[in-house]
Amino acid sequence: MSLDSITENIDEAVSGFFEPIAGWLGDIVFYSVSIGGADVPLIVTWLVLAGLVFTSWFGLIQVRKFRLAVDVVRGKYDDKDSAGEVNHFQALTAAVSGTVGLGNIAGVAVAVSIGGAGATFWMILCGLLGMATKFVEVTLGVKYREVHADGTVSGGPMHYLPKGLAERFGKNGKTLGKVLAVLASIMILFFGLFGGNLFQVNQSYAQVVSVTGGEDGAMGSSGGALFFGILIAALVGIVLLGGIRSIASVTSRLIPAMAGIYVAACLVVILVNVTAVPAAIGEIVERAFNPEGVAGGILGALIVGFQRAAFSNEAGIGSAPIAHSAVKTKHPASEGLVALLEPFIDTVIICTMTALTIVIANPASWGEARDGESIGGVTITSDAFETVLPWFPYVLTVAVLLFAFSTVLTWGYYGLKSWTYLFGRSRTSETIYKSLYTLFAVAGSLLTLQTLIDLADAVLFSLAVINIIGLYLLAPIVKRELNSFLDYVRARKAGGSAGTGGDTDDETTKATV
Repeated sequence: MSLDSITENIDEAVSGFFEPIAGWLGDIVFYSVSIGGADVPLIVTWLVLAGLVFTSWFGLIQVRKFRLAVDVVRGKYDDKDSAGEVNHFQALTAAVSGTVGLGNIAGVAVAVSIGGAGATFWMILCGLLGMATKFVEVTLGVKYREVHADGTVSGGPMHYLPKGLAERFGKNGKTLGKVLAVLASIMILFFGLFGGNLFQVNQSYAQVVSVTGGEDGAMGSSGGALFFGILIAALVGIVLLGGIRSIASVTSRLIPAMAGIYVAACLVVILVNVTAVPAAIGEIVERAFNPEGVAGGILGALIVGFQRAAFSNEAGIGSAPIAHSAVKTKHPASEGLVALLEPFIDTVIICTMTALTIVIANPASWGEARDGESIGGVTITSDAFETVLPWFPYVLTVAVLLFAFSTVLTWGYYGLKSWTYLFGRSRTSETIYKSLYTLFAVAGSLLTLQTLIDLADAVLFSLAVINIIGLYLLAPIVKRELNSFLDYVRARKAGGSAGTGGDTDDETTKATV
């Protein structure tokens, strides 16, 4: 039996078993109600509502403290004696690498095809709102992290939900928090294996095949797929062995490079068509409030834009705090401010650049997609670039590979922290996980497992429900931490002691095994 036959049989068997489960959970998590002719997924409403609440609660913090956030990333308030493993910039790039991916390239194209150019406006707005949510969850991630005896750090919803709820509500809060922590760990681990690993490898391999002659090309055979999977698995395995320091070292170089390549390509298309820029921006704004040919009118464009942004930057999901928790700081809110830059980079900059490039280039495939033809998002984006850069498919392939590799690395770390929370931090436990994760990377080039990927999406976004409830309950603690850090900043500016900041120092440097 050939390798192709084996993988096809596995795909069919897995799909047959998990399809009912994926369908059932997907129907619940992504349940939609029809409003004004548009299907409104309640999970998107839940995420956007959180952004609105926290934007109000913290007084438009994403605008008022944007400059301070940039200063923190630049290292202006660094304290080298703080507990942690990476600096603010490395923590940011590690977290961004988990959200910037194929969705920024293909997902945006689908959004502006379904929701029209106006979806871009709402996508930007949702990204701005998500900045406040990200600030809250990451501040909590650092506040309740565990700094182990060997200097490594563990954080995320599996830590701040039980500790924070216990602090606010006592014994009952602790019991509830422990249950939620186990559920959060399972959800993150499951998505990490299938959505953050297998899917990314699968899609990047598909792009490699497309530029090397298709199924009849050098990489189109099952042997080529196996070679690609083993290569990615080996690279991922090597980096994972070094922990968050190694991952942060790679992503701190990879993220700026890949974002630079992609944004530069967008700018080339935009500058070549610079005379069309005012009209394109006008179309985006006009179609946001007066769309044509979009199901549900204004609401349809709004929902599509919000959905793309919410699914892209993952604000409120609870994944990013795991990476940010490893930062070297005594002030949790300092990293919360850094984290609010994440949706800005992912959604407001990269997603918007993709949308603007498509609207300005106006490729024929985009028009066909808006007319209802089934055309892949990557194809639309690639066609937009090809109007100016005929060789762009090769650049796109490099971008997809870099995006996918960085995402696989970061979700490997997220999954590791979930695994060790569930099964302990022993060397044997970690080795078993890393071996399993690298095997999934190999499988990604051979198997589709679309049903499991759909199930992973549903599982991850179900985490947003319990995570955001926790964020609401713990928001007063975040406000206290913010005030503490702002006092520290004022003291620094006034020439005061670098140790100012109250009991925040004790909370984040406490070592636990």
